[in-house]
Amino acid sequence: MKSLYIECKMGIAGDMLTAALIDLFDDASEKVNELNRLGIPHVDYVLEDSNKAGIKGRHMRVMVHGHEEGESLDSHAHDFEEHSHHHRLLSEIEQIIEGLAIGEDVKNDIKEVYKLLAEAESKVHGIAVSEIHFHEVGNLDAIADITAACYLLHCLAVDKIIVSPINVGSGTVKAAHGVLPVPAPATAVLLAGIPYYESETIRSELCTPTGAALVKYFATDDGVQPVMRVSKIGYGMGKKDFEQVNCVRVILGEIEEDKEQVFELSCNIDDMTPEEIGFATEKLLEVGALDVFTTAIGMKKNRPGILLTCMCRKEERDEVVRELFKNTTTIGIRENVCNRYVLAREIKKNDTQYGEIRIKRSYGYGVDRVKPEYDDLVELARKSGKPLLEIKKDIVK
Repeated sequence: MKSLYIECKMGIAGDMLTAALIDLFDDASEKVNELNRLGIPHVDYVLEDSNKAGIKGRHMRVMVHGHEEGESLDSHAHDFEEHSHHHRLLSEIEQIIEGLAIGEDVKNDIKEVYKLLAEAESKVHGIAVSEIHFHEVGNLDAIADITAACYLLHCLAVDKIIVSPINVGSGTVKAAHGVLPVPAPATAVLLAGIPYYESETIRSELCTPTGAALVKYFATDDGVQPVMRVSKIGYGMGKKDFEQVNCVRVILGEIEEDKEQVFELSCNIDDMTPEEIGFATEKLLEVGALDVFTTAIGMKKNRPGILLTCMCRKEERDEVVRELFKNTTTIGIRENVCNRYVLAREIKKNDTQYGEIRIKRSYGYGVDRVKPEYDDLVELARKSGKPLLEIKKDIVK
């Protein structure tokens, strides 16, 4: 399975992730040209080589009206200050996104990342998403960072993205609303459910809201680096210098498809009613069985019967065996050990013309497919009064 591991020992920011991703491409210069052709107003990408602590990597400069954020501005740079630091509503940002020369799937990814940012800001400030005025993350350079990261991840076309625990730094950070603790409140909301830790030695913001939102949206798993057959490594360097090399490292490679060992427990039954079999099935699933099913068979003395089969993991095997004996009339259970191959799975929420719906994605082994959550389809059908099949057809295109 083609996988990407994002190492965040020095946090993560949009520009650092972009630089690390582009470092994976043999044709990095052409990728920069592609980014510059996307059509973000007044923005140019400039890729530079960077060396920190003896490590060669990349640094991506986002130029707005010819200036990079943080540069000292003179009287001739009024346009940069006015356009780059304009406070934008989500609807204004979406208008910019719609005007980009980029595929609809990438546009949707960019919008979803901004939706996460808006929801985090809404929760922190206690105001509606539609009323959120983006400050730092509404600047053109932030839009450029998010767009570039989404585009490059689309080009890499990986099946799985894993992120390490994130170092958020410590201390305080100056923002539009004043001096805030690290991680900033919106960043902390975005990091909910993602392992992160505070640095004892680095008094600086290492994880930005943009970086947190990108990880929140794209990462399908977290933890230490899995066993990988590595093909490429990219380094995206930050602007600041610390004792530890300030970079995001991304590792591209192949990991073994998800495989686990399961136990198949089965028995023949010819003296139980369908209702009793149904109850036994429920009890087996309650104690952790992965699947329970029946097969019609012919038994001794020409009696029709059923083969009751139960699949479970090793950890639940003993409990499942007890429940089989307890809730069926069998006096013997057969066991086979099987390898179980499964597709990786994730669930994301999508906005549709009928309302919000969860979409299941299953991928791996060269397969990538999506399917709407059935319960959500039923709920939308009830609310709209339209046939379920019509709603499914409109959503799955």
